Amino acid sequence: MDRVAVTKTVERMWDEAVLPSLSELVRIPAVSPAFDADWVDTGYLDAAVDHVREWITGRGITGAAVEVVRLPGRTPLLLVDVPATSGAPEETVLLYGHLDKQPPVGGWSDGLGPWTPVVRDDRLYGRGAADDGYAGYAAITAIEAVREHGGAHARCVVLLETGEESGSPDLPAYLEHLSDRLGDVSLVVCLDSGAGDYERLWLTTALRGLVQLEVTVHVLDSGQHSGTASGIVPSSFRIMRQLLDRLEDSATGEVLVPELNVAIPPNRVEEARSAVAAAPGLVRGSVPFPEGLRPVVEDEAELALNNTWRPTLSVTGAAGLPLPADAGNVLRPSTTLMLSFRLPPTADPEAALAAVRERLSTDVPYGARVTFGHSESGLGWNAPELAPWLGTALDQVSDEVFGAGWRTMGLGGSIPFMGLLHNAYPDAQFVVTGALGPDSNAHVPDESLHLPFAAKITTAISYVLDAHARR
Repeated sequence: MDRVAVTKTVERMWDEAVLPSLSELVRIPAVSPAFDADWVDTGYLDAAVDHVREWITGRGITGAAVEVVRLPGRTPLLLVDVPATSGAPEETVLLYGHLDKQPPVGGWSDGLGPWTPVVRDDRLYGRGAADDGYAGYAAITAIEAVREHGGAHARCVVLLETGEESGSPDLPAYLEHLSDRLGDVSLVVCLDSGAGDYERLWLTTALRGLVQLEVTVHVLDSGQHSGTASGIVPSSFRIMRQLLDRLEDSATGEVLVPELNVAIPPNRVEEARSAVAAAPGLVRGSVPFPEGLRPVVEDEAELALNNTWRPTLSVTGAAGLPLPADAGNVLRPSTTLMLSFRLPPTADPEAALAAVRERLSTDVPYGARVTFGHSESGLGWNAPELAPWLGTALDQVSDEVFGAGWRTMGLGGSIPFMGLLHNAYPDAQFVVTGALGPDSNAHVPDESLHLPFAAKITTAISYVLDAHARR
């Protein structure tokens, strides 16, 4: 494969073909189903799928089959099946991304907005640009570049789902539905991950699992005057605080439930130390700390392990609490919280969810009633040992495209599909990478994609596809 020509072609395609279409994808408010109960009626997920399907079909890749797969009652999935080049092994490369988006949220900078694509200083701004609308474009562009310049690749299946931001609840059903069609998957490429900096290629080696649970503490059937009821009826908020103390040490943030903890593998401890040594500020710099705020601990390697291999609890929503301006002197009848746990990569999310439920509902103080609402869980993932052929390909692209050695790191987020795939294809190699680098702002205002870096990631996938076919 003419690797120099591949690099130039990828850069040209990003400028001429990818950027215009990706910009239009930003305009589609394809919010994930967890945040849009009316997604079927609004049709935005379908619109995003159709937009990318039309672009891929228009590329005219010889033999490629482009299909929208739709199981009853589930979000649509875009599947692109590209036949292998002549002489390539009879195996499957599965390339993964997603087209659903986080909610828009407020607070975007002047001139920017969630559904308005803006290119500024080599970045494309807009919701879904970096997380993860670019992934399908990068996968197809990498395949095209390989084919155009004498490279080889096994059969490639590009899978773009529309429920990742909701925890990928439909993917197990799709994976079962498509299992016979996928065949022997020997390489998985995921483009929904991040980078510690824009200087080098970063491989993600671990992803956390997740558990979310809505819990409500009930003490009364209706609110009562606080002067009448307080001191007689226990506060639902105080009871909630006591229940949370069963889950987390409020002084340290340590999660106290054994089912949510694992022993951290020694190689992942060393990996965290190596990553922060290669890119000082890698972890602390990933969050915009206000002046005066300190991190949980000062040791950056420990921060990395906190974020990748230790469980954490975040309260992400609440109900039963009026706004301060509307707050009367009332002892409220109930308090509801949404609890979001990030789990170590190898923890069992179902066992974790069951353990949390038990701790919250057993021997509740004062006999208060605890009920549960929405819940979800997702698998984490711990990467298998890297094959020599893959390490060589990463060395080549690092030297020739990035000009700096590649690094590995865990990621604090979750991509449940990676755990599902690892269980389904335990002998496959995994390349989990992506363009979500510093200041990409996934899930928050001013989300942006670093365009030159995205092109380099695309080129890296071309190298990997060719190396996989020739190994």
